[in-house]
Amino acid sequence: MTGLTHIDAAGAARMVDVSAKAETSRTAIAEGRIAMSPAAAAAICEGSVGKGDVLAVARVAGIMAAKRTADLIPLCHPLPIAACTIDLIVEDDAVIATATVTTNGRTGVEMEAMSAVSVALLTVYDMAKAVDKAMTIGDIRLLSKTGGKSGDWRRP
Repeated sequence: MTGLTHIDAAGAARMVDVSAKAETSRTAIAEGRIAMSPAAAAAICEGSVGKGDVLAVARVAGIMAAKRTADLIPLCHPLPIAACTIDLIVEDDAVIATATVTTNGRTGVEMEAMSAVSVALLTVYDMAKAVDKAMTIGDIRLLSKTGGKSGDWRRP
């Protein structure tokens, strides 16, 4: 089992000890997409979805998810989020969510950024499902991360 950071010598799950790591500024950007009918996209743009302002609620939900990631992912460290932004772009047949999360800490915020995107898109679904139950969430991925021992990374 050597080389696996979340498993001890006996094969048991563990949270990685990051206490010896230096605190650095870290940022992660993630993106995802919810495909939908043109009618649903139009309703979101026009603000005519019965539950209210879909984008405003999805934005707040994404921020809340970033702050609660350690409650959702068992071996994830709880991190002090310094900043989180959720950008939502409505296209003709989709909503694109982009989350940017920053911390000053000993471990990165990649999971927080991807959690933020996931929950923002789930919220879009929940709020607009009366218009289109066939919406599909996908393409959730890390776009970039900065800081930490492993350095910067950007999706090619």
